[in-house]
Amino acid sequence: MSRSSNSQLDNRLKLCSDFVRNNAKLADIGTDHAYLPVWLCRIGRCPSAIAADINPEPLKRGAQTISEAGLCDVVTTRLSNGLEQIKQNEADDIVIAGMGGELIARIMADCSFAKDSTKHFILQPMTKSEELIKWLCENGYKILKQDCCVAANKCYTVLLVAYCGEISEMDESYYYIGELSPQTNETHLQFVNNHINRLLKKAKGDVRFGALAEKLKKMCVIKY
Repeated sequence: MSRSSNSQLDNRLKLCSDFVRNNAKLADIGTDHAYLPVWLCRIGRCPSAIAADINPEPLKRGAQTISEAGLCDVVTTRLSNGLEQIKQNEADDIVIAGMGGELIARIMADCSFAKDSTKHFILQPMTKSEELIKWLCENGYKILKQDCCVAANKCYTVLLVAYCGEISEMDESYYYIGELSPQTNETHLQFVNNHINRLLKKAKGDVRFGALAEKLKKMCVIKY
């Protein structure tokens, strides 16, 4: 993670942090250096946090960050495959960031308490956000909020979701745009344009992708 000082997050993790509720117990899945849980506990947003990762090395880096911040009493590390080692009462808001959309969906599917409607999931897919959004719609989750940011010259999206139990059948274009507003927000437009460019490349092998790209273009006409 690129950061200007030990006390600041990059834009990608800052956007994730903005979606976390006040006084929410946090679980950060795929934590790496534990920057996000340390930040949220340091500013008083979260009373406690679990920095979890599937590999021991990121947890060692995370433990160092936690120790340097003097937060060992409120931020703990845990070796966990997704949310397998996180108990339902240990987290109110769960951040799953920095991995592909397919993997995020798999972690959600394997979570024993993901259908607890009181839980908020903050999801930041590095790739295939459209596949994640499709999975969310087909499995009873609602996107409460979605936004985008630019970090290290790349455009990312973050989704705030919760289980509602309603299966949604959406037009395919929704999986690429979600709750973004590319007609009025330039960063949202940049993110959707990246989808369009990828679809146009895929259209060389399948014209269906070209038709979808053109549909998205029409939905992105700027309205000021």
